[in-house]
Amino acid sequence: MQVQIESVHLGAVAVIKQESFEDQRGFFTEVFREDQFKELGLPYRFVQDNHSGSVKGVTRGLHFQWEPPMAKMMRVTKGKAFLVAVDIRKGSPTLGQWYGRVVSDTDHIQIYAPASFARGFAVLSDYAEIQYKVTGMYNPKAESGILWNDPEIGIEWPVEHPILSEKDANAQTFSQWLNSPQSDNFKYDPSQNLE
Repeated sequence: MQVQIESVHLGAVAVIKQESFEDQRGFFTEVFREDQFKELGLPYRFVQDNHSGSVKGVTRGLHFQWEPPMAKMMRVTKGKAFLVAVDIRKGSPTLGQWYGRVVSDTDHIQIYAPASFARGFAVLSDYAEIQYKVTGMYNPKAESGILWNDPEIGIEWPVEHPILSEKDANAQTFSQWLNSPQSDNFKYDPSQNLE
């Protein structure tokens, strides 16, 4: 089965579509194949799989980690959610810009965002499960977040009344992040772009 990059956004965020076989019994798809990901220039060494379940309106993010760098390959395995990535690479021509897309359990879409992008999602169905492969193991001492609705970024979230964790509701602004010494961990390198 073939895996392909459907589109690239902000130079480094990839929408990945995998072929699936469907009949009256259901479907089968290969979510990850090391050889095909490597050929496409995508990460092919993942060290941790995460699985999240949330009710409608739950909005998580915008999260990132710099040590070890944690890129994410996200997909919705039940329900429907809006997945988003924000460029936080200092010196990037798309710094502070975002890409978002509604993804469901029936479209076989994955969204890859490098460690240098803040990621988040909002649940649109009554309940949704999001699974993501990551390239770095979780390290609470080197992770942070940006306020989900920071007007400087201006994400058009498709939720009216988000349900937030205390941590996400009180996250720093984009400007505060850029003024912190930790933000120097994410600098723009055009050779790492996918296009």
